[in-house]
Amino acid sequence: MNTPFDFNQDGRRIVYVKEVDVADLPEEVQAEAGGREHLYAVHDSDGQQIALVADRRMAFVLARQNDFAPVAVH
Repeated sequence: MNTPFDFNQDGRRIVYVKEVDVADLPEEVQAEAGGREHLYAVHDSDGQQIALVADRRMAFVLARQNDFAPVAVH
């Protein structure tokens, strides 16, 4: 039961897509949000944000175009 498991064993690079409230972002990002209430953040497996995009579909397309396997975070 304590054997480490390599979750990335098939070679796919996984990223996580998460909806974020624009109100929770820095003011300079809020100013560029175009009146949107939500944006979508793409995070790597270490939790580092690597992208912030306008909609969920775009986040998934961006990930796949860069050879990542996107997973939604609820």
